[in-house]
Amino acid sequence: MNFHVLTLFPEMIRQGMNTSIIGRAIAGGLLSVDSVNIRDFAFNKHQKVDDYPYGGGAGMLMQAEPVYLAWESIKEKIGYKPRVIYLTPQGKVFNQKMAKEFAAEKDLVFLCGHYEGIDERVLEEVVTDYVSIGDYVLTGGELPAMVMIDSISRMVPGVLTNKESGETESFSGNLLEYPQYSRPEEWHGKKVPPVLMSGHHANIEAWRREQSVLRTAKWRPDLLKQADLTNKEWNQVRQWKKQWREENSKE
Repeated sequence: MNFHVLTLFPEMIRQGMNTSIIGRAIAGGLLSVDSVNIRDFAFNKHQKVDDYPYGGGAGMLMQAEPVYLAWESIKEKIGYKPRVIYLTPQGKVFNQKMAKEFAAEKDLVFLCGHYEGIDERVLEEVVTDYVSIGDYVLTGGELPAMVMIDSISRMVPGVLTNKESGETESFSGNLLEYPQYSRPEEWHGKKVPPVLMSGHHANIEAWRREQSVLRTAKWRPDLLKQADLTNKEWNQVRQWKKQWREENSKE
């Protein structure tokens, strides 16, 4: 899979995407991350790509033409119009389902804005998806792009080894991941749950499932609406919620 990042700070992408699992996948030819400097397509000696917005207002706006030419360079390179993601708080909030969907693309372009944003006309011309990583404002789109590239890459076949899993981690089945433990058996007076030491795989899986439901009900109850829970698990969730309300009322 090929990622193309349209940015004013290509070195930020290069430095952030060449380590750990992603760096290994790039070295192995499973992924490529190409950062395209929008400034290279500016028509002035100072590589200026911003200007004042019509109608007034604070800040500067990225101009349409350099962004368009940078996008066009990618289109010409790969031979077709790729899917283009514009990172913006106004977009749909990124989630695991979207990561799987984007991972099916051969090429994926990320458009990183700065200043007060980008001229609306070029967004209308090239953008296919408006995506946010959360309801807050960042300096630019580079960090959201790297977050999404990391998440999407894990869904690409071959990127994760047999010891790693993109499907059994947090948010799989709309449930948070169960707690995990490693050696030593006791640390700071806290012991590993006995069921994990039992060697009884069915009991271990049942415990992990229960812990996933418990964590989700406690920390991310909004996810439960789309989780596939049994009637027994829903009853358990109601009992936990009742217990938590009673505990909170005593504080």
